[in-house]
Amino acid sequence: MNQIAARLLPDGLEPAWDIARLFPPQGGWSEEEYLSLPGNHLTEFDHGRVEVLEMPSESHQLLVAALYRALMAFVGVSRLGTVLFAPFPVKLWEGKLREPDIVFMRREHAERRHDKYWQGADLVMEVMSTDDPKRDRETKRREYAIAGIPEYWLVDPTRQTITVFILAADADCYTVRGVYGCGQEAAAESLPGFVIDVRALFENDL
Repeated sequence: MNQIAARLLPDGLEPAWDIARLFPPQGGWSEEEYLSLPGNHLTEFDHGRVEVLEMPSESHQLLVAALYRALMAFVGVSRLGTVLFAPFPVKLWEGKLREPDIVFMRREHAERRHDKYWQGADLVMEVMSTDDPKRDRETKRREYAIAGIPEYWLVDPTRQTITVFILAADADCYTVRGVYGCGQEAAAESLPGFVIDVRALFENDL
């Protein structure tokens, strides 16, 4: 028996190893198996491996909720497209699926929307996680650019900033449109007119 698992269980109890054997080993998952996982879990898929993410905090979820409401209100006026929030998979390329905190797809790209996942997106937003900030700041920035997502917003609760990254035509890496702090408004490049008051966001007063 795994010694760590043994210490977490009351005396005389064994983990349900047979349940674990119902799933493929790490490295052996298919996209179909990943997308068929039951329940409402925060997981991502990386070439046969399922990554289980940290459960978000209340402060994280309040930021995500505020961003979602603001973006929904903006795109809903002119029916510009569809906005979703995690957990929902976005397929970046074959074998790679992420679950951005906020994801937007333009109405004219509706054919890229599927019931179980989207093929890319037109805008993604991430609230930086506390367990692995490098994943949002570097890894996902690189991956979203390679996937051709035109705009990426990174919200940093520690510094209370929003960084807006944009993708130039034919580029495979983002440039920084701006880093916005309290007293400023973060402005979208791909959605002219959409702005977020940074101070109001972090004060949960949007």
